[in-house]
Amino acid sequence: MLPRAISAGAMPLPDATPIPPLARPLGFAGLAPFLGLAVLALAGVSWAPEALAAYGATILAFLGAVHWGFALRALPGEDFASAPRLALGVVPALLGWVALLLPVAAGLWLLAGGILATAATETAAARRGLVPAEYLRLRWWLSAGAAASLAAAA
Repeated sequence: MLPRAISAGAMPLPDATPIPPLARPLGFAGLAPFLGLAVLALAGVSWAPEALAAYGATILAFLGAVHWGFALRALPGEDFASAPRLALGVVPALLGWVALLLPVAAGLWLLAGGILATAATETAAARRGLVPAEYLRLRWWLSAGAAASLAAAA
């Protein structure tokens, strides 16, 4: 159910909110290290899996931080989502940190799962009107590429 202020037409629906024009090219540029490091790892470059894990943990933390931004700029009527948004802002960073403490292969699998779990959680939030649909579409493309790269190198 949408918050009253949104459903009453006082505010535009979040899923109608366009993402900034640079979000797509920069988002896909962010896949380059995932793809490149996965290829290097598969080619046997010794430092590539650790570098991929470090980049994956960094990106996973970034994905959580997006939700702090959503919480800080919440629309009227979205107060009910503040605590879950703030939690989603912290949990991915903690998962990324744990992934770096594990053996590399296990860490890569945890990072792939964390990235996909974050996107799945955002999908649930989008059903409640809390995440813009255009952002979510981009996130799934990026998440699939990142998770596939992490899994391939594991």
